[in-house]
Amino acid sequence: MFKRLKIKKGDTVVVTSGEHKGKQARVTSVDRSNDRAIVEGVNIVTKHRKPSAQNPQGGIEKVEAGIHISNLMVIDTKGNATRVGRRKNSEGKLERYSKKSGETLK
Repeated sequence: MFKRLKIKKGDTVVVTSGEHKGKQARVTSVDRSNDRAIVEGVNIVTKHRKPSAQNPQGGIEKVEAGIHISNLMVIDTKGNATRVGRRKNSEGKLERYSKKSGETLK
């Protein structure tokens, strides 16, 4: 069973701590089993690849590595970093909302 996380693929987030503190970018994927997210342009690492059928040359690649979700905050529509809550809307479905502004998040 996986945990329910506050951050989803496609969210715009700001990095709150670490080497890339203050950077804003979009989440490309979320690993719920390890509580990590891959964010565009953040936490770039160098990977050494062996030659393979898809990549016969092999070589050194720069790849985005995961960053722990505790180091990320979602940015709402007003551009503020905010915590995320969950509430029922008028149809009775759960929706995510910004705790700072109270607005619904997409």
